[in-house]
Amino acid sequence: MTKTVTKMKDKLAVWKFFLLFPFALFPFSPVSSCPAQEVVDKMVATVNAGVRTDLITYSDLLWQLALQPNTSLANPSSDDLNRALRLVTDQRLILQEAEKLPTIAPTEDEIRNARDELVKMFPSAAEFQQRLLRVGLTSLKLDEILEQRVRIEKYLDFRFRNFVLIPEKEIAEYYRDVYVPRLRSRSPGQIIPTLEEVRSEIERTLTEAKIESDTDAFLDSARERAEIVMLSPV
Repeated sequence: MTKTVTKMKDKLAVWKFFLLFPFALFPFSPVSSCPAQEVVDKMVATVNAGVRTDLITYSDLLWQLALQPNTSLANPSSDDLNRALRLVTDQRLILQEAEKLPTIAPTEDEIRNARDELVKMFPSAAEFQQRLLRVGLTSLKLDEILEQRVRIEKYLDFRFRNFVLIPEKEIAEYYRDVYVPRLRSRSPGQIIPTLEEVRSEIERTLTEAKIESDTDAFLDSARERAEIVMLSPV
């Protein structure tokens, strides 16, 4: 997805998270070389968008960081924790809306696929397991998080992607004003593809940009309506 599947593949995982190997290949057995980190949990914030109150804990933030590749888990900084808090808060806001649509409930196969794709983002399955163990993230809880992320992705597709229509004029303008000048700047002398040759690529780019814009607007509105209470500094 864009800033959203970089912000929800960060956000979300997947936002594009989502923000989401065969499941049996990655059993989540203890890894003796990496002792579990003892976390003294605490309540960090509550999110209430009129549907229900969601509690966010310190563990939720550590789990968010653990599922982000190339993110250190050793003494996470205040900036890291606050970014994680923003992502988790946005996830909860979207999830509260997504749960109103029971028809988009994730299937077991979708959750397994999300787990498989997540593991692929790390250097190895063993390292992935070690990160989970370090922050006390059990296989059961991981599946719950992945179920939520898949639900979020399906909701965003249902609400935004299915209704995106890029006018021909916008495709032509993007080709003329952005695609061609950018290609000439990056690769002088390269033969410029025709509009017809890159139409699908440009349409995908504009579609993702539109979804990103619509999702950002949706989140801005959701944050304004929500009652977000900070219970403890991070």
